[in-house]
Amino acid sequence: MEVFRREKGRVHATLYRILGSNADMDDLIQEAFIQIFRSLPTFRGDALLATWVDRITVRVAYAHIAKRKSMVRLSLVPEPFVSTTAEDQVAAREAARRLYAILERLEEKQRIAYSLHVIDGRPIAEVAHIMNAGVVATKVRAWRAARIVEQRARNDALLAGYVGSKGEEP
Repeated sequence: MEVFRREKGRVHATLYRILGSNADMDDLIQEAFIQIFRSLPTFRGDALLATWVDRITVRVAYAHIAKRKSMVRLSLVPEPFVSTTAEDQVAAREAARRLYAILERLEEKQRIAYSLHVIDGRPIAEVAHIMNAGVVATKVRAWRAARIVEQRARNDALLAGYVGSKGEEP
C-alpha cells in the first residue's frame, strides 16, 4: 500500500501527459498498479523505483493507445497553459484540444517521447530510459513530433500562441 500512496500521483501525471484527460484514467491507473504489484517481486533495484514505475506506466499507455487507436478522443484540461481570465482559459483548453488532436495522429513512440520530454519537461535521457530506448532514437522521436506539431501550429494562430516554433531539437 505504501508504494500505491507514494506513486499514485506520479502514475496519474505520466498517464495524463501522454493521454490527456481521459475517461478511462482511473482504470488505467488501476491497470498500472496491477502490473506494478505483479512485477514488484522482480524489481532488482537497478534503477530508481520511480523510474521503474514510469516504465510500467508507459507500457500501460502504449497498450491503451494501441487498443483504442482509431477510437480515442482526448479532451485535455491544459495544465501547461497558464491563464488568468475565463476567456484565456477557454482559449487554452481549445489550444490543448488541438495539440492533443495532433498528437493522436502521431506514431505512439513519437507521441510518448514528445509528451514526456516537451510537455512534462523530462530530460531526454530519462525519457529514453523509461521508454527502454536509446537516447538518440528518443531524441529523434521527440524532435520529429515537435516538428509536426510546430508545422501544424503555423497554420493555427491559436495553437501557435501556445506551442511556439523554436526550430531546434528538443
